[in-house]
Amino acid sequence: MDVPREGAKKKKIIRRAILVTVIVAAIPLITFGLSRLKPAAPSVEGGTLWTDTVKRGPMIRQVRGLGTLVPEDTLLIPAINEGRVQKIVLRPGALVKADTVILVLANPELELAAEDLKWQVKAAEATMRDLEVKLETAKLDLRSAVARVESEFVQAKLKAERDDALGKEGLTPDLTIRLSRAAADEAGKRFDIDKKRLEISGASAEAQTAAQQVNIEKLRAAYVLKKQQVDGLRVVAGFPGVLQQMAVEEGQRVAPGTILAKVVQPTHLKAEIKIPETQAKDITIGQLAQVDTHNGVIQAKVSRIDPAAINGNVTVDLRLEGDLPLGARPDLSVDGTVELERLSDVLYVMRPVFGQPNSVIGLFKVTPDGKEASRVQVRIGRVSVQTVEVLDGLKVGDRVVLSDMAAWDGHDRLRLN
Repeated sequence: MDVPREGAKKKKIIRRAILVTVIVAAIPLITFGLSRLKPAAPSVEGGTLWTDTVKRGPMIRQVRGLGTLVPEDTLLIPAINEGRVQKIVLRPGALVKADTVILVLANPELELAAEDLKWQVKAAEATMRDLEVKLETAKLDLRSAVARVESEFVQAKLKAERDDALGKEGLTPDLTIRLSRAAADEAGKRFDIDKKRLEISGASAEAQTAAQQVNIEKLRAAYVLKKQQVDGLRVVAGFPGVLQQMAVEEGQRVAPGTILAKVVQPTHLKAEIKIPETQAKDITIGQLAQVDTHNGVIQAKVSRIDPAAINGNVTVDLRLEGDLPLGARPDLSVDGTVELERLSDVLYVMRPVFGQPNSVIGLFKVTPDGKEASRVQVRIGRVSVQTVEVLDGLKVGDRVVLSDMAAWDGHDRLRLN
């Protein structure tokens, strides 16, 4: 027979009430505790990350740009006259001297004009010789006339003297004496006039020959010019070097001033590099530089800075000061690095993937045991091609991740495997 127990039901209710109270009280505490827990850090393969250690010491500020080698001495050869390209003697790449013929033009009209001037010169020279003969003949005739008048004058003078002497003796009438004197005076005047005519004839002959000589010189000058133009149809290089470009083809008609070819001196090259305009502000003439031809590095100096920026870049010329490596030629692609300044004692690290000068960036700093990395804010100052100056946020010996960590922007900690 069952015996009822007094108070058992009441105790059971009390235990259930206490248990419920404990559970209800524990739920907020557990929730609060879970909210205080940090989320698990994602894992990253540490071997795939690019890291560097912060150092203190000298730092070289540099800027880099891509460019090409271009000749310092370039000669563009224009067409002096109109013509048709008759023959191309040499092709680009050929070594040339100053008098090397590179192509031949044809211009029959020009050649005919030169030949016509040549014969005009010959005709003018023949006319000159004929004029000289005629003037000399006229001069001789005039001398003969002067001699005849002189003889007549002497005879008239002698006759007048004779008649005068006979008149003193009373053997000749006065009228005869006066006629003899008049004839002598007339002969003397004609002699003086013919002598002056002879003198003037010499000056006239010189003037006529001088005028004809001027005409000859004028024709000769025109012929020399035409001859030079005809000779210019055989186009020469102009100075020793390499024929870099032939701008025309056989059979092509060219006008005066048309560029026919380009000759360069391959041993006198400079580098033209493009520097972003934001980095070119600190570049000055004379700064040291290096040019990498991918087959050797050449020392250089900044020789010119383009005053204008094109497509966000500034063209900088670097004068090469070292020996050219093998394979260096015009239009070869090169890398140029310009040294801006040397900083003696700064805190620096290798340049991260992202980061502008004088800005604050987020970098992951690796823990000493190398198992984790946490994000820190780093203020950087001046930047170079490979390094950046650290102003705040890091100290000597800190190791930071420099790789692109954009995929982990939502995390402040990483676990490195």
